[in-house]
Amino acid sequence: MLVTGAGGGIGAAIALAFADRGWRVYATDIETPLPVRVRERCETRPLDVTDETACRTVVEAVVDEAGRLDCLVNNAGYAAAGPVEDVPVAESRAQFDVLVHGPHALARAALPALRESAGRVVTVSSVLGFSTAPGTGVYAAAKAATEAFHDALRIELRGTDVAVSLVEPAWVDTGFGESARASLADRPRTAVYGWVYDALEDGWLLDGTPLATDAERVAATVLTAATVTSPRARYPVGGFASFVRWGRVLPAAVVDRIHAGYARVSTVLGRLTRGGRE
Repeated sequence: MLVTGAGGGIGAAIALAFADRGWRVYATDIETPLPVRVRERCETRPLDVTDETACRTVVEAVVDEAGRLDCLVNNAGYAAAGPVEDVPVAESRAQFDVLVHGPHALARAALPALRESAGRVVTVSSVLGFSTAPGTGVYAAAKAATEAFHDALRIELRGTDVAVSLVEPAWVDTGFGESARASLADRPRTAVYGWVYDALEDGWLLDGTPLATDAERVAATVLTAATVTSPRARYPVGGFASFVRWGRVLPAAVVDRIHAGYARVSTVLGRLTRGGRE
């Protein structure tokens, strides 16, 4: 199997979960070398998923070496955080390159081999693709596009033996929130969004504390999607993810109040529990 974004967090947990089950794992990331625990258990490759030629080259190398490809796991990702008005369009394009165009390039490269092996495509998405929180608009838009892309792919592959699944966590206890906050540094800020920045920097908007699940639970869900006889189209991870996902049936005005209210309350609670950020 081939997994992207395996340099830490969810991706490393996925690589190790498959290795524990006896899979031959090719773990990739744009930043190398990968963690020791991944290098010891998996075969590793550098991969920038925004480079279509590199995606094709890595897939071809895996198939040549292993003789087949049974599963592609798209996990590479990051968040360009901030109010939509304040996020430069160039950052939005870069976000879509990783979260949407990367899986597209890998699907194009991997599907011939996956059809031969009756393999799986499993992509780590987010419930933000269904219900967007303030300060996460660009990231959520890319995840919504990811959802649509995989829905189309799943339907188009009917009649083949390739299955396509989305794994949809809410918050996960990794360094994701910190890296997202780093994207706010040195960016001009529109004053009217002060409360959004407060929630992003001091609150629980990006990491969900204490509602976050752990990376191993997400990895276990990915492994399920890759191995069950009849995989589902979507796998929310954890009760809160299911709540957020089904919240879209509520009127928009109600959902808006919930998100805005959570942002403000989480700021207060975050400052009380962490003392705010310097």
